Amino acid sequence: MDKGNCLNSEKISNELHLIFDLLKVDHDMNPQSFTHIDWNVFIDLAMHHRVYPVLYGKLNSLTKDMNIPISVIETLHEQYKRNTFQMLHFSAEVEYVSQLFTQYQIPLLFLKGPTLGHDLYGDISCRTSGDLDIFVPMDKLLDAEEILCKAGYEKNDYIKTMLNDWKWRHHHVAYIHPVKKIKLEVHWRLNPGPAKEPTFNELWKRKCRSNLTHDVIYTLGKEDLLLFLMIHGARHGWSRLRWLLDIHQLMNKELNWQMINKQFKTYHYSHISRQTLILAANLLGTKIPDELKSTFINRRSLNLAEQALFYFETMVNLHTEPVPEKIASYHKRHLFSLMSTQQKLLFMMSTLHPYPEDKETLPLPRQLHFLYFILRPLLWAWRKTKAYAFS
Repeated sequence: MDKGNCLNSEKISNELHLIFDLLKVDHDMNPQSFTHIDWNVFIDLAMHHRVYPVLYGKLNSLTKDMNIPISVIETLHEQYKRNTFQMLHFSAEVEYVSQLFTQYQIPLLFLKGPTLGHDLYGDISCRTSGDLDIFVPMDKLLDAEEILCKAGYEKNDYIKTMLNDWKWRHHHVAYIHPVKKIKLEVHWRLNPGPAKEPTFNELWKRKCRSNLTHDVIYTLGKEDLLLFLMIHGARHGWSRLRWLLDIHQLMNKELNWQMINKQFKTYHYSHISRQTLILAANLLGTKIPDELKSTFINRRSLNLAEQALFYFETMVNLHTEPVPEKIASYHKRHLFSLMSTQQKLLFMMSTLHPYPEDKETLPLPRQLHFLYFILRPLLWAWRKTKAYAFS
């Protein structure tokens, strides 16, 4: 990595630096890397970042000269076995859901999950997953819900909406199977709006067939997958190293970089792609393609990558409520800084659209809901004043 493009990772713990080193491909380990390691912290980080299956394989293949406590290997092995059973369970459900939707002639694409583990790592046990994600056309959402409910799933999300803003403010709804203990998220967008993104039909035309099972299972095309993974990881601050490792693995595939560059520009995500590549190159030693070397670095991208180090320094968990106020505030600012100028304008315009909270503050008959566009600034100010008065 060029010195001018290096990130200051001094605040990152020795334990996480060791994890970075272990995850690098074809990287010979220095025994000194294993000194001054708090192995309890190491295990906590491995679990938090969801990279323990890969770390188990790496540590288990090292010589005994590294002086790794056997308890560490045993703990990671136990978690690895649990994850393997979980991913086998999920793989069977992927096949079942695919068959159901095929039966009703509803196209769907699988996002992440065991298909990603199989396609990127060559082994479903090398990647963790807490749920399944499928992507369907928006006009098939009711059909998808009916199919899943007949199959025993129960809707777990009830989105508050105002004037159909759910279509662009949100991007998925969750279902739980109480017997199988599986959570399945049905997407109608890849990411929450109002930013632009490819339509389902565009993604469907570029789909790939996964070899996870003998049945026909479709996933995003590799170039679309890279765009999706980069946006998803950046939106969560790269607070799970697993997401960056996915990028690292995908970068080793044969990709159409001309198409990828075009997509980044079309959807205004060039800055996020550069942030991702800087992080991957610095932390995981990812090789940057020659097609990108002359354009992938600029001052803004470096700043965004530096901001993301916060999530590695503090082991941020954005998935468990309530998120500490300091972290929530930082993340809110970081998300805004990730937006392009056009995305920031769209976002600010979207705040003028009524929210469900406006209806709760001042209930109006349905035929008068258009008045919320006029009343929104007053209702927002009223809520802020009321919240301040009772704080």
